[in-house]
Amino acid sequence: MPSLIDLHTHSSVSDGTETPAQLVRAAAAAGLDAIAITDHDSTAGWTEAIAAASGTGLTIIPGMELSTFFGWKSVHLLAYLFDPLDAGLIAETARIRDARLKRAENIVERIGADYDLTWLDVLAQTSVGATVGRPHIADALVARGHVPNRSAAFESILHPRQGYFEPHYAPDPLAAVKLVVAAGGVPVLAHPGTRGRQEVMPEEKLRTLVDAGLFGLEVDHRENTPSGKERLRELAEKFGLAETGSSDYHGEGKPNRLGENTTAPEVLERIIARATGSAAHRG
Repeated sequence: MPSLIDLHTHSSVSDGTETPAQLVRAAAAAGLDAIAITDHDSTAGWTEAIAAASGTGLTIIPGMELSTFFGWKSVHLLAYLFDPLDAGLIAETARIRDARLKRAENIVERIGADYDLTWLDVLAQTSVGATVGRPHIADALVARGHVPNRSAAFESILHPRQGYFEPHYAPDPLAAVKLVVAAGGVPVLAHPGTRGRQEVMPEEKLRTLVDAGLFGLEVDHRENTPSGKERLRELAEKFGLAETGSSDYHGEGKPNRLGENTTAPEVLERIIARATGSAAHRG
């Protein structure tokens, strides 16, 4: 079983800056033993990542980060080792990607009224088949010279207070957990403690997710606050949930570094044992 395990990474298929093959090479160079490729609402990077890992000894855990909404709050769900051909999951992720695309087009149109920015500028920052989203708008703003980097874009022009933000369609977390489980996958809530202890999902809502098959909570993540992590560990113990740790690596799109947080080998072993939709691939 691999020992250095990072279960949350992104490639250029969604909002990372490296292709799946480049991501695999970066993970191998960082000394990791296993990574999960978890692009937003897409499995399009799996084949390339698995092929690139051949001969490296790196284990690839096929996965995805699924967008959901709980009330007005965005909640992300990591899904591991599900069947990529499951009809329900395919239909739902297609709907989410379409909504993301329309949302992005609307945001760019509104920003373009105040800044020199067009939809073609955004498309120039995406790869073929990528899930287009706000990070690509940020990259276009950087390319146009409006901001120095992606982080600055989110702290300024793309911050909700500037008035350009708008939501997009996404399912309720419970519906998403049920979809992942039905597809033979293993669901884990992604970085659910970023707003602190008081803003962690209420126990009654979390209980419904656990009853539907939620496997774990991503506790060790740089954006979870100390009080948020404390609360997550309490909830993990109460509900018998696994605790994972991950980098949420995006290449140069975020300061997060591969392997800065990792998952225990025994937790990955349990994920693999529970999954029935697809398999881990050792390179």
